[in-house]
Amino acid sequence: MIADLPPVGPAALCMGVFDGVHRGHRAMLDATVQAAREIGGGSVALVFDPPPDEVIRPGTKVLRLAPLHVTLRRVQEAGIDATVTILFDDALRALSAEEFLAGLAPAVELRRLVMSPESAFGRDRGGTPQRMREHGQATGFEVLEVQPVVDGGAVISSTRLRVAVAAGDLATVKTLGHPAYLEGTVVDGDHRGRELGYPTANLRFEYTPAMPPRGIYTGHVAVPQRGVGPSHPALVSIGVRPTFHDEGQLLVEVHLLDFDGDLYGATLALELQDRLRDEQRFADVPALVEQMHVDEAQARDRLGIG
Repeated sequence: MIADLPPVGPAALCMGVFDGVHRGHRAMLDATVQAAREIGGGSVALVFDPPPDEVIRPGTKVLRLAPLHVTLRRVQEAGIDATVTILFDDALRALSAEEFLAGLAPAVELRRLVMSPESAFGRDRGGTPQRMREHGQATGFEVLEVQPVVDGGAVISSTRLRVAVAAGDLATVKTLGHPAYLEGTVVDGDHRGRELGYPTANLRFEYTPAMPPRGIYTGHVAVPQRGVGPSHPALVSIGVRPTFHDEGQLLVEVHLLDFDGDLYGATLALELQDRLRDEQRFADVPALVEQMHVDEAQARDRLGIG
């Protein structure tokens, strides 16, 4: 058996990385749920981790729209009965599409395989919809093709969302799926923000996030371990603090508006809402603080708080 699959029985199945779980992914997941209902079976989503490109091209790092556990949660929220993480490695890559599907038994009795027209899986990407349709006729399953979802004249894809994030186009990111998302552990910093009157939670990431350009943003945060959220308003700085001539490691610093508490060691989830301005270098600290007051006023206005 390919993985530690739960006993599903007759099933409709889809597979992919599903990074971000955007509207295109939802179309495939919804079709899988509907197909499972039609056959009176279960719906299964196989989520590959790490992304295949990182294995096929060693040294590649795929920027993530969300950490894996968030992707899995969103897939489950789409109504999928069984969401299973599949380790993508050289051994898995060596399997033919037919061998891969055979390895899902006995837990999964495949009845419907949901694919997009351009998708392919297995050794040398041999598992095309046409080949799987022929294989299914011999082994007892049907192939259901789900057409790509188009918005603004272009197909919705994780790559398109990463490009939008990198451009700071947060409106497009939200329209195509979910708000731009970052999640990290709050770590101790140099307390410079507190000295300026704006204490910040500095984030360390356990994954490689798709990062928007340097600048000042509004957002909503959740810190369940500290009872914060799920949508606490925040002012966010992404940059290298040029006024202090740091200009080294990129920092994500989150100032929770109207909050005073200890967040160190907790996991902070951040949804970015609006981009207020570019990162700037100021002549001195008083000029920076003056601009921070302006940023806070704009953030409160954008977020609808006093």
